[in-house]
Parts: sequence; structure tokens; C-alpha cells
Amino acid sequence: MPSFARLFDAGLLANWGWDGNVQQVNHSHTKQAGTVRGMHWQAPPWADWKLVTCLRGQVFDVAVDLRQGSPTFLKWHAQVLNADQGDALLIPPGCAHGFQALTNDVELVYCHSQPYQPSHDHGLNPLDPAFNIAWPQPVCQLSDKDQQQALLTPAFTGVVL
Repeated sequence: MPSFARLFDAGLLANWGWDGNVQQVNHSHTKQAGTVRGMHWQAPPWADWKLVTCLRGQVFDVAVDLRQGSPTFLKWHAQVLNADQGDALLIPPGCAHGFQALTNDVELVYCHSQPYQPSHDHGLNPLDPAFNIAWPQPVCQLSDKDQQQALLTPAFTGVVL
């Protein structure tokens, strides 16, 4: 059966604040359902917009608001992204991103408004009780990097953009 999907539309995304600039496009493959990847973000001046699209399978895609002064500071939002539906999630700068694979062999594509800068790369522990993310499946796999992310402390006042 033929299909068509628009993966990026600068005009449409401008309505939400994206300036239309794509600096990097990444692709990820996650083999096992239940795997959690994230929560990742880049600090200013490399804080970036992310447009996440599911190409194969289904994920529970999560963003946590880390923006200082935001009315949704430290709250999370999740959306199920399904390749069959052509769903995507737009994540603004200052938010951490992660997901749980709901099916085996999940593939995602990420459009970023900034290039990856290792010196500004940060992460949060996806199992941090401060966020209490309701992962829909038992977490069966987590990378060493994600497991070793520190828990949020009361001293964290947010990301200043």
C-alpha cells in the first residue's frame, strides 16, 4: 500500500516557535520493547528544538520541562508516536527528551535546530522520582550512561534560555 509522510515543514513549525533551521538529523534504532532511552538535553547556547518522528514501531515519547520560570517546570508530557500514524512530537529548547519502546525494532528520526555539542550535553535519570514518569511498560533495559545520570537535587533551579 502506498504511503506518504511529511517529516519536516518549516512553515507549520514556525507557528510553534521553530525558526526553520535544521542543523542535524539523527536516526535511532531500539531493538527491545520496554527499553528506555533518555532523558537528554543540551544546555544553552546549544539548547535545541527537536522534532521526533517514529519511522517504525511505537514509542512512548516524553519531554520534561526544565525551563526556569516555566509554568510547567519539572512537569512531563508524553505522547505515543506510532509509525503507522505518522506522528511526531515537537520539543522546545530547555526540555529533556526520552522514550520507551513499546514494540520491538523501533526506529526514530530526530531533526535538531542545533548541532550536537558534547560539552553541552546533559542528561537526567529517566527513573528519577522527582519526575515520576509513568512508563507504560516495565523498564527492561537502560543504557549505562542513562543509569548513571544523577537524580535531580533541590538545588536545580532550571535552565535559563
